[in-house]
Amino acid sequence: MKLGFGLYRHMLTPENFAFAKQAGATHIVAHLVDYFRGGAHVGPDDQPTGTDWGWGLAGDPEKLWTLEELVALRRQVEAEGLVLEAIENFDPAHWGDILIDGPRRAQHIENVKTIIRRVGEAGIPIFGYNFSIAGVAGRTKGKYARGGAPAVGMEGPYDLPMPNGLVWNMVVDPIAPTRDTGTIPSATHEQLWDRFRRFADEVFPVAEKAGVRMALHPDDPPMPFIRGQPRLVYQPSLYQKAIDLNPSPANALEFCVGSLAEMTEGDIYEVVDRYSRQNRLGYVHLRNVRDKVPHYKETFIDDGEVDVLRVLAILQRNGFDGVVIPDHAPQMSCAAPWHAGMAFAMGYLKAGLQALEKRGA
Repeated sequence: MKLGFGLYRHMLTPENFAFAKQAGATHIVAHLVDYFRGGAHVGPDDQPTGTDWGWGLAGDPEKLWTLEELVALRRQVEAEGLVLEAIENFDPAHWGDILIDGPRRAQHIENVKTIIRRVGEAGIPIFGYNFSIAGVAGRTKGKYARGGAPAVGMEGPYDLPMPNGLVWNMVVDPIAPTRDTGTIPSATHEQLWDRFRRFADEVFPVAEKAGVRMALHPDDPPMPFIRGQPRLVYQPSLYQKAIDLNPSPANALEFCVGSLAEMTEGDIYEVVDRYSRQNRLGYVHLRNVRDKVPHYKETFIDDGEVDVLRVLAILQRNGFDGVVIPDHAPQMSCAAPWHAGMAFAMGYLKAGLQALEKRGA
C-alpha cells in the first residue's frame, strides 16, 4: 500500500507538495473543481460546508480542463518526488445534466468523455467521482473531536428542497434565484439508478480505452435522501449493485471507509474485506468517525469507532496495493490547523503500515 494526500485546487502548490513529501506521502489526489469560489466557508483549507445554496459557484461550462494543464499538474507533482494518482470529482458545470437528466445531457456526456480521454493521455490512472444529485450536503461543523478540535458531522436530516440552479451542491446557474424561485423536482431511486446505468454504459468503454479507472464514491452523508433527492450508494450493499451493473474493468470504487462506517447497515470490517477481495478499489479514503447518520461526527484517526489498523490489515491481507489517503481530519490548535491535523493522520497511517510490514516480514 501507498500513502497520499488529497489537495483542493488552491492547495496544488509546490509548498503543499513539499509538505506531503515531508509528512511521508508518496502520492497526490488532486481536486480541480474550485469548491471555494463564492459562497460561505469557514476557511479555505478546511472541508467546504457552505449554505443552503451549496458550496459556491461551479466552473465555466464552456471551458473543460485541458490536456496541457493536466500534464503540467502531473509534472509539478513529479518535480517534488510524488506521483499524481487521481483527479477527484467532475465540475457540476460540465456534467450536472447527467445527474438531473437535463436538456444538456448529451453535451455533458461528451464533456465527460473528453475529460477522461485527456486524463488518460496525461498519464493519470484514476478518476474519482460522486454520482449524486444533491452532492455532499447537510454536514455541519463543530468542536466534535478530541480536545474540542473542529471537525465535521451531521446533526439531523437535511430535507430543504434544492432550488433551481443548484446541482451537486454547487451553483451552476447564478441568475436562477432572480429568474426562478422554483425547486428541482425530486427523482426516485429507480430514476437515479437508470441515470447511472446510462452514464456507465456510455462512459466506461471510453475510460477503458483511455486506461482510466472510474472510482465511485459512496454517498456522503449516506442518507437515503438529501434535499428531497435520492442517493445512489447509501448502504454498503449498494456498492455491489454498482459493480454488478457494468462489468467493465474501468468500474472501480473510491472506497471511503468513513462514509461506509456512517451507514446504518453492515459491519465495516466485513465490508472492507468483501470489496477489497474483488480488486475493485481505485483508492481508499481512510478517516475515523463515531455514530451513524444522521447524527455522526468525524474524529481523529485514532479516536473513533473504526479500528483503522484492523482496516489496514484487511487491505494488506487481500493484496490491495493502491493509495490510501486521510481524506479528512479534525483541525488542530496551531498556526496551520489543516496541516497539523493531516500530518497527525498521516503519521498514524504510516506507523500502522510499518507495523504491518514488520509483522509480515
